[in-house]
Amino acid sequence: MKQETIDRIRKFTEDRDWDQFHSPANLAKSIVIEAAELLECFQWNDEEYDIQHVKEELADVIVYCQNLMDKLEIDADEIINMKMSQNEAKYPVEKAKGSAAKYDQL
Repeated sequence: MKQETIDRIRKFTEDRDWDQFHSPANLAKSIVIEAAELLECFQWNDEEYDIQHVKEELADVIVYCQNLMDKLEIDADEIINMKMSQNEAKYPVEKAKGSAAKYDQL
């Protein structure tokens, strides 16, 4: 995410004095709630959905994730690369390519 976008999210929260409500637990709950709203976009049809609504709900998830990372002083690039390294070890290309099997069943 661009720094300009991160700064805009932070300013939005600061201008409204909402940080007081942003405990890690509250933010984690909000991420799950917004993710459920994203899933609702596909509730009755996997192929026909309102892309604008999907974008709005996905943005809500991302904004809450950024707020949680700020609260916990976590860097997105750092944790994503950490997790990708773990995933690459658990799902080596030669075993996982083209397979939906879980790592312990490859």
